[in-house]
Order: sequence, then C-alpha cells, then structure tokens
Amino acid sequence: MLSRTAENLYWIARYMERAETAARFLEVGARISLMPGAGDGFRSEWDSLLRAAGIAEGFAHKYGDPVQRNIESYMFFDTDNPSSVASCIGRARENGRIVRTALTSQVWDALNTAYQELRALERRPRSELPLSQLTDWTLRHCAQLRGAIDASLLRNDGYDFLHLGYFLERADNTARLLDVKYFVLLPRIEFVGSGLDNYQWTTLLRALSAHRAFHWAYGGEVTAGKIAHFLILNLQCPRSLVACTQALNDHLDRLARGYGRSSGVQSRARALLGELAELTVEDIFDEGLHEFLTRFIRETEQLGGLIANSYLSGDLR
Repeated sequence: MLSRTAENLYWIARYMERAETAARFLEVGARISLMPGAGDGFRSEWDSLLRAAGIAEGFAHKYGDPVQRNIESYMFFDTDNPSSVASCIGRARENGRIVRTALTSQVWDALNTAYQELRALERRPRSELPLSQLTDWTLRHCAQLRGAIDASLLRNDGYDFLHLGYFLERADNTARLLDVKYFVLLPRIEFVGSGLDNYQWTTLLRALSAHRAFHWAYGGEVTAGKIAHFLILNLQCPRSLVACTQALNDHLDRLARGYGRSSGVQSRARALLGELAELTVEDIFDEGLHEFLTRFIRETEQLGGLIANSYLSGDLR
C-alpha cells in the first residue's frame, strides 16, 4: 500500500475517534456541572475539562472565561478548534474522499452521511440543539462507521492502518478522560470517598459507555481503585489502556508479518504493553494517577511519531 494511502486511512480513524471523545468530554462536563459545588474548589468543572482536553489555551484566546454554552460551541461546532467534532468529522471525510477507492461503499456512506448531517445541524438554531442530542448524534455516527469498517473491509494492511489510528487515539483519549477526574479532584482530602467523589467517578464510567460493564466485571460499590483498574489494566474493557495497547501490538505485528520486516515501533509498543502487564493499581497510585497518565500520554505521542516515521508520509492532518 502507498504510504500516502496508509496515512489517509490512519487519520480517518484518528479523527473519528477524536470526534467521539470530544462528545464524551462534553457529557462529562455537563453531568458534573449538575452537581452542587464542593465549596472552595480551585477550578470549575468546565475549566478542568478544557485543561484535560488540551484546548484551554485556544478557548481562552477566543472566548475568555469558560462559560458552558461557549465551551459547547467550541468543542462541537467551532472549526477554529482542530479537535472539535465539526473539525474532526470534516477532516475525516476529506481523508476518506482522497482514498475513496480504498473504502467500501458502506464505509464511505457512513462517513459521508455523518458529514452531510453535520452540515444540516450547523444550519439549525443553536437553541434547538440540546447538548444531549449533539453527543448522542456523535456517538451514533462514530459507532456506525466502526461497524461498517468491521463488517465490510478486507482484513488487509488498510484495515490495520485504520485500527492503528483508532486504538492509538482511543488510548490517548481514555487517559485524558481519566485525567479529567484528576483536574476535578475535590478541594479537601476529606472529600475523598464522599458522595460527590463517587458521583464523579460514576460520571466518568457513564461518559465512556462503561457503567454497566464495570458493574458486570466488579459489582459492589464504585471506588477509585476499581475504576482505575478497569480503565487502565483490565483487558476485558475495550477502552482500557492495556486493551488499546494490546490491539496496537496486534495490528503492528500483522503489518510486520505482511511486509516481511519490523522496526522500532514494534519494539516500543511491546515495551509499553509489557510495562502495563506488570503494573498494579497500587503501583499507579504510588506514582500518582496524574503523573502516570501524563507519562502514558507522552508514550502514545512518541509511538504515534514512530508509526509516522515507519509507515506514513505527507502532510495531510
């Protein structure tokens, strides 16, 4: 496969997963904002969300104070924000248009329909579009695209590049969503384990569509340790860091076998998976959840750079 085609496929998946994550960030912020404040917290929940998403500077430059309606617009419709739902779906569709012949009609239809419906949403008055409708719409179309990919594409190298994009982006975004909890930490240590603390953790599970699965896996009460284990170290959770890293290794190994050679990216991915396999929740909390997640996000960024250097070329982003 031409490296340019591989790059387009890789970025289709990354942009669609990023659009889904923007919707999940908005759902987290909306749910947490419904709770009474914890008193003297040092950051608002919306400011915390912007920081964890890595878009606080861009938002502040355009809008100033983190007002909820402005944040919703910035994270969903604003094309000045490269991580907004509108930006990501537009770029995914453009990448898909360029490699139209590498996609089945079902995959292209799913991608193009999302784009055309987005254009229709943009023409409607904002007052007619509740946030829940926007987030549900995004999650539904992202799921439809993944379903079309899994149902209709050959399991060739194009399929592997799409899934490299999906799982690298998902690993990064799960870590960032977990880090929202760090940025929304309660203002005093005595709040840990309180009803508000547990509500925030439960909100995170719901935003990841993992609330019921968590209770199937663990049962009983929701605790920080159980959730951290579920979203970081549990291979049964499809969004956990270890599950995403395992999938990255699987698709990188498929590419290595298909092309008859491996590179440093396979070694780096195996090292990251090996580290996660040896970790316990106690190890993570000893290091500090925020510190661990920051380090993991940096590792995924470096892994993305190695994938680009090993397989991709061009400047379309």
